[in-house]
Amino acid sequence: MNPTGWLLALLQTLLFVAAAPLFGAWIKRVKCWLQNRRPPSLLQPYRDLRRLFSKQVVLAEHASVIFRLTPYLVFGAIIMAATVTPFITLDTPTTAIADAIVLTGFFALARFFLALAGMDIGTAFGGMGASREMTVSALAEPAMLMMVFTVSMVASSTNLATVITSIEHQMVMTRPSLWFAALGFLLVIVAETGRIPVDNPSTHLELTMIHEAMILEYSGRHLAMLEWAAQLKLLVYAVLAINIFNPWGIAHSDGLAPLAIATALMAGKLMLFGTLLAAAETVLAKIRLFQVPVFLMLAFTLALGGMLCFIILEAG
Repeated sequence: MNPTGWLLALLQTLLFVAAAPLFGAWIKRVKCWLQNRRPPSLLQPYRDLRRLFSKQVVLAEHASVIFRLTPYLVFGAIIMAATVTPFITLDTPTTAIADAIVLTGFFALARFFLALAGMDIGTAFGGMGASREMTVSALAEPAMLMMVFTVSMVASSTNLATVITSIEHQMVMTRPSLWFAALGFLLVIVAETGRIPVDNPSTHLELTMIHEAMILEYSGRHLAMLEWAAQLKLLVYAVLAINIFNPWGIAHSDGLAPLAIATALMAGKLMLFGTLLAAAETVLAKIRLFQVPVFLMLAFTLALGGMLCFIILEAG
């Protein structure tokens, strides 16, 4: 057992959790700049979380144990997903269990309990949000798994560390399968994290909500944990997209110099990713719910096209 490796794994997970609100604040700030509005402070999400943690939890009269435990289960499942996701280094003991299919399972577990909590109280908006969430996930997960199968065929493994190492030593520009998989994965990220055009994370109209409709009955620390989990989920997906399809610069050792370089490069990549996401949300409008299946079918088709490109053009 390598104590340094376990310490790095712990620090990497803590960095995930601590940086998630900052990444969301950066996206909001870029959107404000593009819309000619005054942006809030980058520390505002931390202030919001502190304010929610200090407030009293108000529960509905008929709330069950599932409703009470869901914030902890969702937050724990997303943290587990962050733990097995390579962030700035591959030299940690958790890389052995960093399987892409296991990662998808953690996201599905969090979604399952969140949908149950949305229906638990019996409100119309909670049930509607849970139904919409399950519809979106039923269409997004096949596209996600198809992307996983495509990159796993390229790397001959579903282990994320192996995939990242394999793609790092290849010329992505000459691999059309990876381009198709990347485009499909970007559409999946938009749907899974509730961003425009699938959902609007800042909306206050219940009839158009998907994710927010399921957490309307939460307050206090429960709401803080769910908001933090949503921010962390967005960061995990962004890091996955960056490290799978643009892994150059990730550290392969526990030296201070490689870790510092990898951290700086990751910060720059995340800023660029957040800028592109904010620009897309600024120029696009939210689509109707009945058009979401077409959107996700496009993601599945792109991922499937990547697999076919690998089989026809690259295999052998």
